[in-house]
Amino acid sequence: MSNVIAFDPQPQVSAGCALTRLIATFAQDRRAPDDVFWLKENAEVLNILEATDARPDPDALNPHAEFYAGLEERLHFYPQYYRFLLSICLDLEDLGMPGDIGARLCRWAADQGLAQAELSDLQRAEARRLLARRGAALALANDPLAARLRGFIGRSTTFAMPNKKAAYELTHIVFYLAEYGRRDPQLDRAALTSLEYAGLLAYLDQNLDLLAEVCTALHFAGQRPSPIWLEAVARCHAGMAVVGDPAAPLQDAYHTYLETGWTRAVVGTPAFQAVPDEGGLRFRPARGTMGALLPLSECLFDLGPERSTDWEKMRGQVMPYLGADGHEVLYKAERSTDKFDVFFEGFARAAAR
Repeated sequence: MSNVIAFDPQPQVSAGCALTRLIATFAQDRRAPDDVFWLKENAEVLNILEATDARPDPDALNPHAEFYAGLEERLHFYPQYYRFLLSICLDLEDLGMPGDIGARLCRWAADQGLAQAELSDLQRAEARRLLARRGAALALANDPLAARLRGFIGRSTTFAMPNKKAAYELTHIVFYLAEYGRRDPQLDRAALTSLEYAGLLAYLDQNLDLLAEVCTALHFAGQRPSPIWLEAVARCHAGMAVVGDPAAPLQDAYHTYLETGWTRAVVGTPAFQAVPDEGGLRFRPARGTMGALLPLSECLFDLGPERSTDWEKMRGQVMPYLGADGHEVLYKAERSTDKFDVFFEGFARAAAR
């Protein structure tokens, strides 16, 4: 189900140089380590590099050397950030940073019961995965926590309605159950349907960040994501302008760049290559296609009692609400799955009246 997709590429650099620049810009050029958003960004980029078995050059991790050396003191003073700090530490070590303090930090976090302060099962699952990487906790298995997570992702009707928070929780639960591609998450049919519904909504909304996560989660579950979705993710990643401009705003599209690149990497295609040689990197998306989700939702709401769960009946009524971009997006969304009719039954929310 793979397509050959051609793009006008940005200037390329070697894979090793690109990884070195990517690591350095997040470590040094965007924020300072005392900023919680620095923790978030660096945890994300290192996690994706580690999960894709990246092999950075030996000196590429040097920008993190001072931070790594002070991690124990930082964790003791800022235990509320233990998930960020452990994630950065473990990924640095697994990417090749000399040292072994990760095991000690995981034991300390377990002894302090830091995961017991989490209210969310999702955060408990993340904590469990981190501690298990150094033997300080058991991996997610057939226990009550895993059962609750599977119950959440198995309720497909949740994901037939727009709810970005729930959709991102769905993808991250799959990441944790799959140990980021290192084991079969053993998803049942209902959970796979949930992913497909979440992907449909992301595609309708042209939310390429979320769509990339859904594609990655499906890949981890042994499924082949829709070629239409993969093409959209590939175009987004290839069209991203990565520029060396330290004066540009930091509220950029870095996360979409990382997520689309991750998807590209896990399906075996090049990613993270268009990285300039100097300057604090900023990530600017190409002009995207207008999504169909908002006008489609507005149309269904306006129809009131005339709304139906029958997509064949409703299709002709919603099309006039959509512009040219919306028509194309909806057409491709229908073609991307064999479940669109069933998905629409939940999305229409007509049976709730």
